[in-house]
Amino acid sequence: MKLDILKNQWLDIVFEGRNKLYGAYELRKSNRKTSVRALIMGAVVFSLAVSAPMIASLLPDSSDGDENLDVKITAVKLPPKKKKEEVKPDVPPPPPPPKVDQVKFVKPVVAKAEDVVEEIVEVKDIKEKKIGAETIKGDPDAVLTVDEPVGTGTAAVVEEDNTVYNTAGIEQKPEFPGGMEKFYKFVGNNYQAPEEEGLKGKVYVTFVVEKDGSLTDIKVLRDIGYGTGKEAIRVLNKCPKWIPGEQNGKKVRVLYSLPITIQSAE
Repeated sequence: MKLDILKNQWLDIVFEGRNKLYGAYELRKSNRKTSVRALIMGAVVFSLAVSAPMIASLLPDSSDGDENLDVKITAVKLPPKKKKEEVKPDVPPPPPPPKVDQVKFVKPVVAKAEDVVEEIVEVKDIKEKKIGAETIKGDPDAVLTVDEPVGTGTAAVVEEDNTVYNTAGIEQKPEFPGGMEKFYKFVGNNYQAPEEEGLKGKVYVTFVVEKDGSLTDIKVLRDIGYGTGKEAIRVLNKCPKWIPGEQNGKKVRVLYSLPITIQSAE
């Protein structure tokens, strides 16, 4: 039997009785296809290498096209720039001449006779005339004008401080005329305690000393009954005016608290 090595029959004879799953069998079995594929690819690469110079000669040269371009430059003359007209500020017209002649006031300065530039006006020459910065001839027929008022005509409004301050943080506390001893004496002389045996305790009241020294917003925080709170309000309502408290140099409203001790006669 004659074998053809170009076919795969010899592989079966060589690998007869052997493990065909081994890689050598598969490589030799596909060797023909691999060789044909490699031959085709080599032929294509060789053909491209040989024909490359011919293909390059057929392509147009870009440098020749650049040399044939005819460039023409045209100069364009621009119009001259317009000068901006200077805007002159509006100059107010000179004031009309005064109704009475005005004489320039020359400040007297001690100087030599040859250095005198302006003569000082004598007193007789300024009678019935105005004194000003320059000499102006008056016009008897001129209309008497009054200068326009300066400013907006509205003054700044100062808000009144109506805050009620506490005696703990006030610069100058309010005070009863003559001191607090006289105030306690006033309350003791005018307070009428209820006629209840063994009644004792304290009535706590608060009031506001206004900027004019009067007492307002009198309140009873706690009393012991029997009309002791109402009697305290009655006494404080007839109290003379105090010296008001001050903060930052201004009179202010101040809250004051007062305990009144009640003890009935035994």
